[in-house]
Amino acid sequence: MVFMKFPARSICTAMGKFLCVSTLVAASTLLPLPFAQAQNSTTDIEANLTGERLLRRHCGRCHVVGLNGTSPHPVAPMFKHLSRKYPVELLEESMAEGLMSGHPDMPVFYFNIEEVESIISYLKSIQQP
Repeated sequence: MVFMKFPARSICTAMGKFLCVSTLVAASTLLPLPFAQAQNSTTDIEANLTGERLLRRHCGRCHVVGLNGTSPHPVAPMFKHLSRKYPVELLEESMAEGLMSGHPDMPVFYFNIEEVESIISYLKSIQQP
């Protein structure tokens, strides 16, 4: 960060008002970036935790929800490998409308928009090739 030894008013007079205002506006827009990035990171972490919690509660009896383990139900895919078959984002609509499977043992699940966003965020964070 650059510290000015002169008052902003004298600098503005020397540089011209337009250039001074432009510089001050540009500098002020850069200041909140670390805060915004930290806030997004916190939001992402919270969403991932919520998504993981929802999946463990609703899906964990058959699927591996995390990065380790084997599925309790032999044919239930591991969530960390979902992107091998299709983009995880494609699950958004079906989760909101009622997640169904051709598998007779799988119940139908309904999630609200916030829950779907958290689940997708979590799923994206754990995908492995």
